[in-house]
Amino acid sequence: MIFRKALLRELATAALATFFVLLGIVITVQLVRLLGQAAAGAITSGGVVALLGFQLVNYLPVLLSLTAFIAVLMTLTRSYRDSEMVVWFSSGMSLTEWMRPVLLFSLPLVFIIGALSLGLSPWAVAKSEELRRQMDSRDDVSAISPGVFRESRQAERVYFVEEISGTENLVANVFVSSTQHEKQGVMVAARGFQEIAENGDRFLVLLNGHRYEGEPGTAEYKVYRFERYAMRIETVESRAPRAPTTKSVSTWDLLRMPEPPNLAELSWRIGLPASALILSLLAIPLSFVNPRAGRSMNLVLALLIYMSYSNLLSITQATIAQSRLSLAAGLLGVHAAMLLLLLLLFYRRLIVFSLFRYVR
Repeated sequence: MIFRKALLRELATAALATFFVLLGIVITVQLVRLLGQAAAGAITSGGVVALLGFQLVNYLPVLLSLTAFIAVLMTLTRSYRDSEMVVWFSSGMSLTEWMRPVLLFSLPLVFIIGALSLGLSPWAVAKSEELRRQMDSRDDVSAISPGVFRESRQAERVYFVEEISGTENLVANVFVSSTQHEKQGVMVAARGFQEIAENGDRFLVLLNGHRYEGEPGTAEYKVYRFERYAMRIETVESRAPRAPTTKSVSTWDLLRMPEPPNLAELSWRIGLPASALILSLLAIPLSFVNPRAGRSMNLVLALLIYMSYSNLLSITQATIAQSRLSLAAGLLGVHAAMLLLLLLLFYRRLIVFSLFRYVR
């Protein structure tokens, strides 16, 4: 039908616009946070793009679910506001006939959300955790970013390097502040490099530099000049590998190990595509707007329902993790309650439209 093609076209346009707006917000927030961590030396500058990509894959299921809900809600709200719905209802169409085009629009998104939630998102979280573990295992010099003051892990030294040549393992314009024998010392050198001794110890070798040593607050300082100064780099203590979080465990492993934390994570992954489908249908009765009144009431109600649904999924996940609720009971309870709300809203709107036709 004509209205179905026009509705699908408008839904797709609204979904693309909504998705790119939400994606831009997530990219901006995450990029600012990751750049702050890179400036502090917690992660490398080269790892920012990789971590950002992994986090976007992890957030995609939620973004797509919210995109489908907003697209259907805003499209049908516009039809009510411009009195297009009155025309369709006057021609004999029922509100339930909007379910088919909405399902045609939302089902592909639901399948994509399911694939992301059950497969790609755990993989992205696992890769992100692995990359962070690799960056945490760097030594003090490897963790230095050019142009940034960096404190050693033992808080005994402060490094500053103006330039780093990764290919030749060279550093230029080095500043090192350290405390030895209760005396503050500052070393500056024009250049330096990393060196590994025969026993495996790593050294930062400074060339053609000076060391200023003394007590802060006094004028008694000694100045030393050196051609070569080898400073031992403290190696990172070996740590036992941390167990992966449930978010990084594959869905197959969650099914093989039906422990409460794994079942809780499984409920969240299954709940995302299910909630996306139910929310898309909920947007149909929630989009009703009286053209003579404001349209804010239905938007506020839709926002409250979305937030309640999302919080219920989180509460159910926590309850399953605490062994206070089974997986089946948790999934059926939340989604059945939202399906009941969906039926009540449809029933209420159908009663209103029946009265409208009777009056006519």
